[in-house]
Order: sequence, then C-alpha cells, then structure tokens
Amino acid sequence: MTTGTPPPTAPRRSRARTFVPLAIAAWAVLEIWLLTVVANAAGGFTVLLLLVAGIVLGAAVIKRAGRRAFRNLTETLQRMPGQPGAAAPQAAPSGSEGNGFLMLGGLLLIIPGVVSDVAGLLLLVPPVRSALGRYAERSLERRMRTAGPGSLSDAFQQARIHRPDGKVVQGEVIRQDGTQPGSRPDEGPRPPLTP
Repeated sequence: MTTGTPPPTAPRRSRARTFVPLAIAAWAVLEIWLLTVVANAAGGFTVLLLLVAGIVLGAAVIKRAGRRAFRNLTETLQRMPGQPGAAAPQAAPSGSEGNGFLMLGGLLLIIPGVVSDVAGLLLLVPPVRSALGRYAERSLERRMRTAGPGSLSDAFQQARIHRPDGKVVQGEVIRQDGTQPGSRPDEGPRPPLTP
C-alpha cells in the first residue's frame, strides 16, 4: 500500500564537505614528504631545530598579536562616548590592522611542516597582511551586496527559545516602541521558522 508522501531523499552533500577533508589529507602528506626531503638533505637534528624554532616563534607571534588586540580593545572602550574622560572619536590605533592575520601566521608557524611555516612567515610581512585584509574586505562587501534583502533581518524577527527539556518555544521579538520594522497593516501572522 502506498501513501501520498514521497520517499525521503538523502540531503545533498556540499562540495566543502567533500573536498576539505581531501585537501587536508593531501596537505598533510605533502608536509610529511617535505620534512623527509629536508631531513635527508640537512639531517634529522636540523629538522628538529626548525620545528622547535617554528613553535617558539609562532607562540611569540600569537602572544604579541593577542596583547596588541587586547590593548586596542581597551583603548577603544575607554574612548567610547559617555565614559568619563572620553575624548572625541578618533581613528583606530595604527597597529590595529592585521591582528587576525598575524595570529593566523603564528598558528601556521606552530603547526609542524615546511609549507605551513612558509605561509606563516609570509603572513608576518606587513604588505602581505594588508593586501590580504583589503581582499577579504572587498570579498565580504561583495557578498553582503549580493545577499537577498531581509535574509538576515528575518532571522531576527522571530526568536526561538530552547527550554531545558528540549522543546522549542516560538515567539516574535517586540521592540520597545511597539512597532516592528518592515511590518504592514495587511500582513497576517507569520509562519514559524523551520529547523
């Protein structure tokens, strides 16, 4: 006997879920192969020294970038309007750009391997960091322009509260002034968000 419902179909696997594990495996094999080539050419002790130096340098870079980011955050919070002794808004501190890429460079230095060390050292060069930052900013702006209208704001229109027993309580976010952005008088109740 058949019912009117179609048989369940398996969700389509995304390209990232297929290719990212393959890329990581290929990268690990390449790193191991390059370490053996360097060990055969320069000796095992030299490779060990390179690995230890990469870990120490990477940890120092991450620590320095983290301190700089924390210092910039505290300076920004102290300059906020309404704080005692707050001055007029100023531009960001000069060393605030590229902290994320600096930390990524330190992380790549900590990861053992020749390719990751070269990539980490490249990220320590300020022109490379600024060029990558400009590229990332342009890419983010382009993606935000192509996003459909209301795609993110609709997510904030309805809120879901998870109770401890696992049930979901659906509700709408209500503003203090009583109006809802984008609401029209002829609009009926909105359907709930689906997981």
